[in-house]
Amino acid sequence: VQLQASGGGLVQAGGSLRLSCAASGRTISNDHVGWFRRAPGKEREFVAAISRSGTITYSKDSGKGQFTISRDNAKNTVVLQMNNLKPEDTAVYYCAADNPASVSRWDYWGQGTLVTVSS
Repeated sequence: VQLQASGGGLVQAGGSLRLSCAASGRTISNDHVGWFRRAPGKEREFVAAISRSGTITYSKDSGKGQFTISRDNAKNTVVLQMNNLKPEDTAVYYCAADNPASVSRWDYWGQGTLVTVSS
């Protein structure tokens, strides 16, 4: 499967962005999907994830509303809504798919989309 992340850009602090992860090649309806980010000079970190059915979600802000993940299996896409962005949220954001039938985790990765938050 190929994952295409999009929606990044330059936004002022306090603003919002909506990132999309579009899958092609096969359906990701049987995969868990996550968003990760890597800021300059830092390790990659988890941002949010959603279960195959979309009924279970996790986010680094523990559901406080800054990062909201959702999916549309009919469109083979997963969306990350980001609100109240801060300069420290500046990073390349990646989506990844995790097939539960695989022994490895996060088998497929998109190319990343750059989010820059100005102060």
